[in-house]
Amino acid sequence: MSGPVVGIFDANPYESHSSLTQLEANVLWEYAKLSQHVKDLTVTTKRLSEGPDENLIARLRVLERKMGLVLTLFKASVWGVINEQPEGGYA
Repeated sequence: MSGPVVGIFDANPYESHSSLTQLEANVLWEYAKLSQHVKDLTVTTKRLSEGPDENLIARLRVLERKMGLVLTLFKASVWGVINEQPEGGYA
């Protein structure tokens, strides 16, 4: 039976390498962690770009309905102001 899998963020795999100094091992470890972060970011962006975000779409639909209501109320207000003006002109 094998032991637990150690991830790149848990332990430095370059630490016990005989031809590397401690500084070189630490630099390589930082590069390995950075590489893993980039891989995770790539996976996340692919997942997000593959399909629509249903939560965002639902929130945008609610906003669209509210904006439609605001536009209707604005038009009614402008119409009311225009109707209140005297018939003779703008004086």
